[in-house]
Amino acid sequence: MEATVKFILRHDLENKKGEQPLMLVIHLAGQRKVISTGIKLIPNLWSADKQEIKDITVKQKTLLEKQFSDAVPQKSILIQYQDELLRLRNQIRQIEENFRLNEIPYNLEMLVEKIKESKKPLIKKTERTDLVFDFIDKYIEENELSRVKGSMVVYKSLKKHLKNFQDERRSPIRFEDMDYSFMQSFQNFLIKWKEVNPETGYVHTLYNISIAKQLSTLKTFLGYAIIKGINVNNGYKTFKIKREKLEVIALNQKEFDSLYELDLKSNKRLDQVRDIFLFSCVTGYRYSDLRQLKREHIKNDEIRLTTTKTKEPLVVPLTRISKEILKKYEDMISPIPMISNQKLNKYVKEVCKLAEINDPVEIIRFKGAKRYASLHPKHELVSAHTGRKTFVTLSLAKGIPAEVVMKITGHSDYKSFKRYVEVDEDRKRNAMSLAWD
Repeated sequence: MEATVKFILRHDLENKKGEQPLMLVIHLAGQRKVISTGIKLIPNLWSADKQEIKDITVKQKTLLEKQFSDAVPQKSILIQYQDELLRLRNQIRQIEENFRLNEIPYNLEMLVEKIKESKKPLIKKTERTDLVFDFIDKYIEENELSRVKGSMVVYKSLKKHLKNFQDERRSPIRFEDMDYSFMQSFQNFLIKWKEVNPETGYVHTLYNISIAKQLSTLKTFLGYAIIKGINVNNGYKTFKIKREKLEVIALNQKEFDSLYELDLKSNKRLDQVRDIFLFSCVTGYRYSDLRQLKREHIKNDEIRLTTTKTKEPLVVPLTRISKEILKKYEDMISPIPMISNQKLNKYVKEVCKLAEINDPVEIIRFKGAKRYASLHPKHELVSAHTGRKTFVTLSLAKGIPAEVVMKITGHSDYKSFKRYVEVDEDRKRNAMSLAWD
């Protein structure tokens, strides 16, 4: 008597994604045994009548993805699953044939035992196709409370780009495959990636600076996966990320003075924006630091504030201008009239334009090896973070030693601080003039 083989979905064991385990059911001589195949499918992909995985069209796949998200495997994976089911059927028939050739009477228990003894598993134990994306979600969930709000956006962006990359290469992305070659291919994908806004028609692409950030984020994430016990291909560690320098947009003394002296009495909105920005310029605080500043942090002509980047409080002495600004708003609960980061970035450009901060600045970016250059009036490039950069460059220009400036701003290493030292051409010219003229 020959065993009958059938595959069924366990509808009672459906997971959160809507997947159900596909089981192998063997009947022999009135006995029945159920064995896991290791495959999970949404019911829409299984044909119980034909005992096979359905061959769905691209349109059907798109509709299923809207309903089941990550639970719809690539076509290549579905083909692999179907091949495994066929191999499993053939394996059972081969075992039975061997019993008969050797004239060995057998029952269901013996048949199942032989299947288990087989060196080749029923389904090749490979990494789950959704493991990488699940781990990115897990990383975001575990770190978003301890990190600055918005700092985890880059991980969400990484997940989006990895999914797009997976779709293009038509094979699942797994930790075990992330070697040097993978990193190189992903970098090339990011260089040529583009996204068109259907409403505006604007084409969004990535320059090398953004690409380096994505690759660096991926490396950080892979290190996290290793700590969590995931089997990661160590080949990614040999991939070197090429980093390009960003322009340091900061106000020089003349621009700072013109902004400080600008008459804005008739425009309260811009007057307050100017004060917020100038306060950053004379304290070195980031927007996130200014946002959490309270009056209890200000004592004895200094500010003691544990910033978003430091564990110990930074001590920033108050100067004439910072005292003036605090005095101006002494009747308010908050020391300064903070607004949203988005509005500050928008309005500070408007203020700087009124102050005639218009010197042309060339911005150079690379996409792969291709160079892109554009010229902008300086006020268009000013943002909330320009205040902190202005503090550093003007402090150095006024002769404050670099180590003192670093102590005030909370820079922990000279490497990240070095670009501010290099940017101040006026300071270079003044030093040369004093020394030689």
